[in-house]
Amino acid sequence: MTILNCGRRVAVALLFALAAAPAAFADTNSGDTAWVLTATALVLMMTLPALALFYGGLVQSKNVLSVLSQCVVIACLMSVAWFFVGYSIAFGDGGEANAFWGGLGKAFLNGVEADSEVGTLPETVFIMFQMTFAIITPALIVGAYPERTTFLSVLLFSVLWMLLVYAPVAHWVWGSGGWLFEQGVRDFAGGLVVHATAGTSAIVFALLVGKRKHFPNEMRPPHSPILVMIGAGMLWVGWYGFNAGSALSAGSSAGNAMLVTHLSASTAAIVWMAIEWIKFGRPGLVGTVTGLVAGLATITPAAGSVGPVGAVIIGAVAAIVCYYAVALIRNRLKIDDSLDVFAVHGVGGVLGTLMLPFLATVGALAPGLGEVSMGQQAWVQIQGVLAVVAWSVGMTVVIVKVMGLFTSIRVKQEAEIEGLDMSAHGERAYHTG
Repeated sequence: MTILNCGRRVAVALLFALAAAPAAFADTNSGDTAWVLTATALVLMMTLPALALFYGGLVQSKNVLSVLSQCVVIACLMSVAWFFVGYSIAFGDGGEANAFWGGLGKAFLNGVEADSEVGTLPETVFIMFQMTFAIITPALIVGAYPERTTFLSVLLFSVLWMLLVYAPVAHWVWGSGGWLFEQGVRDFAGGLVVHATAGTSAIVFALLVGKRKHFPNEMRPPHSPILVMIGAGMLWVGWYGFNAGSALSAGSSAGNAMLVTHLSASTAAIVWMAIEWIKFGRPGLVGTVTGLVAGLATITPAAGSVGPVGAVIIGAVAAIVCYYAVALIRNRLKIDDSLDVFAVHGVGGVLGTLMLPFLATVGALAPGLGEVSMGQQAWVQIQGVLAVVAWSVGMTVVIVKVMGLFTSIRVKQEAEIEGLDMSAHGERAYHTG
């Protein structure tokens, strides 16, 4: 009887809890929440370890640990900065919030309650999902300045850049009341907010910090194509969370975003490989996976607006345009954007943003543009690109110049020759003998 009584009490308590739950979480959907939680983990994996391995394999062996250290600490630092004020600047909706920034009303997550909701998600899930975007975006810029930049300057630049460039642009494009959001700019998962900002700032930083000692007279190959391939493969998988997770629901929009993401990446990898095969007589692994990443970056803004046919077109165009952007920047302009952040992410993000209006109605499953005409949407997209690129350039110059007044940005020549693994961290990635 005692066991039965206990069972009845538990049942009654559960009934009361279930009766109260709809009032506390009136719109929360468990399926959507489960998917976005999964997508959050996938996007974090894109930085750690995917991007870290991808970049680590591309640099010289004496600088692997420095790149890995930068990615790890950026992830930690951005997480804390997002909690302090980053989330409020990007997605604040009260107090000082306006068309250009979200204000500080949600600094330290002030006002976020256990039952706060964003759409069909608990707000805590939305905060964490968006945090992973704030982590990977400054981490992408690491590819512009490896092997020659001080560790302290990397950390200072990353946190200042996230708060002054990334978070405001996220508010413009994604935040309620943001001026580009109100104009109707379409950026499903970050072609502008992530790739255009990071790519543009990357090339500006590369110009300001200067070239590596051996560039461009000696083009040193990636020290580990194996790590490059492993990192790229993990980026591909993580990108499903990046793009399909941006639907913020477990429905048809997420399914289409995942499908077009996969098709664009696959097409871009094949086309990039074909270009190298024709030009050099052999298909290169590093080139193939670079094409893969270009296809992923370029489909990102359009993943919610195009169908499979549009995705294949975007992937093919991305490979061609980004391939020749790499050649132009590296060989003709001789800018030491060391790991091609601008040519792949910046060019890809802008390209996908601009192609979106023309492919939104092409082929089966294409979601279309609704009541907006192709010409209207194209003009809005152009305005978004110009605004985001201009802001990224201007603020990056300001941040780097101000930092240069207080700290050394470039390592000493002997440290560059020795490698940053030992000079900055006192460790080696590889030991022999």
